Amino acid sequence: MYRPESEVELLQIVQYFEQMPRKRGGDEEPDETLGERIMGLAEMFPQPLRDFTGGLVNFTTSSIKGLYKFSCNASWIFFTSSVILFAPVIFETERAQMEEMQKTQQKQVLLGPGSAMSAVGETPALPLIR
Repeated sequence: MYRPESEVELLQIVQYFEQMPRKRGGDEEPDETLGERIMGLAEMFPQPLRDFTGGLVNFTTSSIKGLYKFSCNASWIFFTSSVILFAPVIFETERAQMEEMQKTQQKQVLLGPGSAMSAVGETPALPLIR
């Protein structure tokens, strides 16, 4: 290996290599696309392995699609059934609570402010007159 003896000689060598026109190999060939690279890599594997892998990928994607469709249908059936079954119960309990509140308010208006306590079961304390 050649070693320059002075810094000047080293600088001359560096300048020479910097000024040299660089030639890259393969510039005349167009760049490969991703599809071309994959096709080139696919040729490395035997045909039965490629067929098995393709079938496995197709099976997996169709299974995932089927599972997604099933889960959508099952959730739709579950939520619509729960609305149909529980909505009347919820509406009836709400209606019963509203009727009870209206009865309590009517009693309070008719009998006065102490009637709310009598509805609970307490008897109002009456003053003793002597």
